[in-house]
Formats: sequence, structure tokens, C-alpha cells
Amino acid sequence: MERTLSSDLLFESSSSNATGNLPLRIVATLLTWQRRMVSRRQLARLDARLLADAGISETQRYAELSKPFWR
Repeated sequence: MERTLSSDLLFESSSSNATGNLPLRIVATLLTWQRRMVSRRQLARLDARLLADAGISETQRYAELSKPFWR
């Protein structure tokens, strides 16, 4: 269900010092998890007609809703 631009792109850096960017990577990870939770909540609220319009089957919805927020 990841059809939006990734917020991870906001925090990418060309710096070779990975530990210096640790706070930004943590924030990026938290934002990604939050986006997944919101998207899955919205997906859970869709009725059969809206799912069909989006091209998502009930099986696909169940598979997405069954995932933990970190996946």
C-alpha cells in the first residue's frame, strides 16, 4: 500500500558519517511507521466499492492489515 512518496527521502544525506545522522534516521523511521499506521487505518475503513475502485482485493487488504507497523 506504499503508493506515496517516502518521507525517508527528506532525511537522506550524502555524508559518509552514518552515526552523525542517527537522530535524522530515527525521525525518518518513526515517520515511516506513523505513515504506515495511518494508511492501514484508512485501508481498514474502505468499503467493498472503494476497494474495487482502488484495485485492492479483500485478500490483499487482509494481508496488509495483518502486517506489524515496522514492516
